[in-house]
Amino acid sequence: MSVVTDTVRVPRAAGGIGQSVRDSLVVAKRNLIRMTRIPEMVIFGLIQPIMFVVLFSYVFGGSMVVGNSTDPADYRNFLMAGIFAQTVTFATAGAGAGIADDMHKGLIDRFRSLPMARGAVLTGRTIADLVQTALTLFVLAVVALLVGWRIHEGIWKALGAFGLLLLLGYAFTWVGALIGLSVRTPEAATSGGLIWLFPVTFVSNAFVDSSKMTPWLRHVADWNPFSATVQACRELFGNPGVSNSPAWPMQHAVWASLIWSVLIIVVFRTLAVRKYRGATA
Repeated sequence: MSVVTDTVRVPRAAGGIGQSVRDSLVVAKRNLIRMTRIPEMVIFGLIQPIMFVVLFSYVFGGSMVVGNSTDPADYRNFLMAGIFAQTVTFATAGAGAGIADDMHKGLIDRFRSLPMARGAVLTGRTIADLVQTALTLFVLAVVALLVGWRIHEGIWKALGAFGLLLLLGYAFTWVGALIGLSVRTPEAATSGGLIWLFPVTFVSNAFVDSSKMTPWLRHVADWNPFSATVQACRELFGNPGVSNSPAWPMQHAVWASLIWSVLIIVVFRTLAVRKYRGATA
């Protein structure tokens, strides 16, 4: 008597860059659909930066000095690059909380059972967060125009500035991804994602001229990756308050912004994917 044994084969991912890209886009689509079904996520994400624009513009605008000017209109133009940069970086907390929530609910285990590239889960999530950040940035730019902000270097340079902002935001979402994988609850991910952002955004040239800081603090602010993007945006928008600091990132802000953002992506994507594989092994 012969016995026929059927072997059940678990499908495997085909591998390669093409497979990873396809899987990442599928995960990104899943997260974008989820966002449309929970509109309050998008709405609350829009309210905070709009409040920052209004509060800083009208509460602090009359008491801030930009160069030798105390004109509130000059401060609004000076401020907006910092508000834009702060908005895209604060998306880090949401990215970390979302990944921690997926881990907590066991969704990551379900992804593991599928024949897909391991890094696609994180890449897809960060791409979806980037789309939401782009929407928030668009709405914020409209609000900024309504309160008096203007660009003076043409539309193409302005688009380049927004590109640098989105690249910085995407880089910081990988920091959030690593935090989300390193904590046990979404609440811890949210707290952990915000604690380090406050010194990064406020020890910078975003809201005040760094030349008014003490020498050692100005040095820290000038070499802050966040400051490089803010400086680059002010140059590309043609807004006042461009720093005259001799520090290399302030003198070559566009290149410094690109280098910092790419470096952050490479380092933290590597760490996050390694953490993800260890957490799901």
